[in-house]
Amino acid sequence: MLHEILFYGRGGQGAVTAANILVEAAMLEGKHGQGFPFFGAERRGAPVTAFARLSDKPILRHGMFNEADVIIVLDPGLLDLGVVKRSLLRENGIVVVNTEKDKVPMESINHRGRARIYRVDATKIARDLGLVIAGWPVVNTSMLGAFAKATGLLTIESVKKAIMNYFEGGKAGELNMRAAERAYHETKLVLEV
Repeated sequence: MLHEILFYGRGGQGAVTAANILVEAAMLEGKHGQGFPFFGAERRGAPVTAFARLSDKPILRHGMFNEADVIIVLDPGLLDLGVVKRSLLRENGIVVVNTEKDKVPMESINHRGRARIYRVDATKIARDLGLVIAGWPVVNTSMLGAFAKATGLLTIESVKKAIMNYFEGGKAGELNMRAAERAYHETKLVLEV
């Protein structure tokens, strides 16, 4: 079981942090993981890609990849820009998109074979909980809850515990944990192709 996950977001949304928290959640379940970023222009709002691998065995692969089992889109505008189309979703892959809309443009996603598309309005969740920094809703922890729901690869309990560990408890940890749990319950399948 080796799963490769791509996070597409913008600087300030927490894609890199999400990849690292995801890896910790996997480790809490006795699995192995890797998480690492790729930055172009390092500025708020610039497209950011983060990579994660989860496995039940030690991971011998290293480095970036452009074929994935799961693609997580923190900013739906990146679909329109063609950023997500640079990668390939593998057979039976899963895409999780932060959007309020039930319709996700499949022409914006390269996929080989069958795919399932899930959506959650992580922006609304972040705003409702006050997870906004410098005017930007921070959607990463919500998207981790959505990931847990859509894939079943990790439990929501492990994700919540990894979030609390990352934030060392406190109010920030509590709010981000609530965001993940709420997203877990609000994530829905919108398309199977």
